[in-house]
Amino acid sequence: MKKIPFFKMQGAGNDFVVIDDIPGLDLIDFARKACDRHMGIGADGILVLESSKKADYRMRIINSDGSEAEMCGNGARCMAVYIARKFAVVPEVFTLETIAGMIHASVNDEMASVQLSEPKDYRPNIEIKFGDQKLIGHFINTGVPHAIIFVQGLAECDVNGLGRMIRNHHVFAPKGTNVNFVEKVRDGIMALRTYERGVEAETMACGTGSVASALVGYLQDQKKLVAHAGASMKVATKSGEVLDVTFDLDLKDDKPVIANVWLKGTGKFICKGEYYYGV
Repeated sequence: MKKIPFFKMQGAGNDFVVIDDIPGLDLIDFARKACDRHMGIGADGILVLESSKKADYRMRIINSDGSEAEMCGNGARCMAVYIARKFAVVPEVFTLETIAGMIHASVNDEMASVQLSEPKDYRPNIEIKFGDQKLIGHFINTGVPHAIIFVQGLAECDVNGLGRMIRNHHVFAPKGTNVNFVEKVRDGIMALRTYERGVEAETMACGTGSVASALVGYLQDQKKLVAHAGASMKVATKSGEVLDVTFDLDLKDDKPVIANVWLKGTGKFICKGEYYYGV
């Protein structure tokens, strides 16, 4: 039996067990056990702070099912706040190495802004067929893959049932996708519910999903795309927290090129303790 020191944190309701790197720890097994909401601490995933040769710090993200995620926007904000508190003095802007690439972060108390890697693989208006039925979705990779489905009546949407079907649909093979159900509230703000790959259920929020929804929502809402530095959207998550997304939009051969993407929201501590981990 090992005693593993941990903090539990949440960003917009997306909750994490945060630990420092422990040599030899089986992160897959640890994540599955620690994230169990009945037999463990309970969380959507674990965040591991490691040293890096490329950046100021390195962050690893292990989902509750033991799979490793390339990136997590809410997790990155929580890790940024954790780093700021742990080391007391950090640069105004510091870097985090992730599988998805290098990201930048800044912290003010429990409010954090993180700059994500540049989005890629934007594919609008994808037909997603289920027998005789079909949906129109949009796809973009904001560090991890995301499908965007615009709906009316978001509160009544079967996020788990429909999300599971879309997540595993052959259109998004072989890796599958996160699935975001999005409803326009008014100009400049979208409401979002997300089915997360790796958690395999709806979560209270998803940072990279919020960014994906904001970007696609902005692109789909424009009658004519024009270059715009400092474009912005707000995303209302299921938890009630509203996240701010800003970005620069350029055009190349009449196609959108998005850069300088920042996600702003909270990263809050819930508790700390020792987890009794038995292999």
